[in-house]
Amino acid sequence: MIEVKKIEKFEKGELEELTSATMNAIEEGIGFGWITKPPKNKVKEYWKGVLLVPNRWLFIGKYKGVVSGSIQVVTFSSTNEAAIFRVFIDTHFVATWARGHGLAKLLIENAENACRKKKYSHVILDVRETQARAINLYKQLGFKLWGKLPAYHKIAEGKMVSGNFYFKSLENS
Repeated sequence: MIEVKKIEKFEKGELEELTSATMNAIEEGIGFGWITKPPKNKVKEYWKGVLLVPNRWLFIGKYKGVVSGSIQVVTFSSTNEAAIFRVFIDTHFVATWARGHGLAKLLIENAENACRKKKYSHVILDVRETQARAINLYKQLGFKLWGKLPAYHKIAEGKMVSGNFYFKSLENS
């Protein structure tokens, strides 16, 4: 019923499904860095671009055979020797219609396993303080809060929302 895979190219229909799932998440307030809903073609171009960036790994999650979520692992540049041991999690989401089946957890577990195989020892991520489900999941999976930023993201009408920053050591987990 749910599955996750790391991809290097989209198979037939996957780009369109991921774009639709992303549009759903944006409409529900996840944002993806946009304040207003972008045109669908802009979101599609974003996902195409992700696969072109060598230090980004894209995992897609499927619910009932349809792409309904993602997670990206962003590795640091080899020129940043001091940070080469850690990765950053980006665009971790599940569309509203596919939530509640364990896909968000499976996405992050697959990303963590890939990181361990590549000998990364720490993961960092950030999330809006309004995303209670994601925050609860990260805490359950052993992520530790290390900071808060009061002016994290601008949302509609110029209002600001706070953000939480988390880390996790992969060495003993």
